[in-house]
Amino acid sequence: MNVLIIGANGQIGSRLIRQLKQEGRHTVKAMIRKAEQENELRAAGVEPVLANLEDSVETLAQAMQGCDALVFTAGSGGSTGLDKTLLIDLDGAVKTMEAAEKAGVKRYVIVSAMQAHNRENWSEQIKPYYAAKHYADRMLESTGLDYTIVRPGGLTNDPGTGSISAAENLEPGSISRDDVAAVIAALLEDRRTYRRAFDLTSGKTPIGEAFGV
Repeated sequence: MNVLIIGANGQIGSRLIRQLKQEGRHTVKAMIRKAEQENELRAAGVEPVLANLEDSVETLAQAMQGCDALVFTAGSGGSTGLDKTLLIDLDGAVKTMEAAEKAGVKRYVIVSAMQAHNRENWSEQIKPYYAAKHYADRMLESTGLDYTIVRPGGLTNDPGTGSISAAENLEPGSISRDDVAAVIAALLEDRRTYRRAFDLTSGKTPIGEAFGV
């Protein structure tokens, strides 16, 4: 597959690039905002695509031409204001869904937040972030895309274990970014995960066995 990663410079996105390159089964493209990042990506065997989540849907669709799958791992980050939460985590995500449909990209994986689908469980401290994730996920579910929504718990930089828990609803927990990247790589071509959503934490089930129907 020809896979475009949006949020390629983020902590999960960069790990996913390494994971996919190590596996060697997919062609990897990375959406970046700055031209000076191109050479480093090309040296790593990754094709850079210059675009910005605040660009138009038409511009984003052009950036996706020729891709088979899209992974949205982007986020506005904790140091920005609520305006960027709306423009990146909500509207930016939705624009990539619209662009994917325009460009004929059917496979779409998004990294959301644990329990984003249950308002009663949102953290008061970052409720606007959860609201953005909630409505982006709902918009994705209304599309005709072959989506998977991955909702990881608290993210750590611990080494991945290769074992997880994945279900529609899980008790609060954490998971390493390495394992989140490994999960995305594993489910890209797994049709059992199409049009499904999962909470995700560390657990005891090997990643390859975690997504049975």
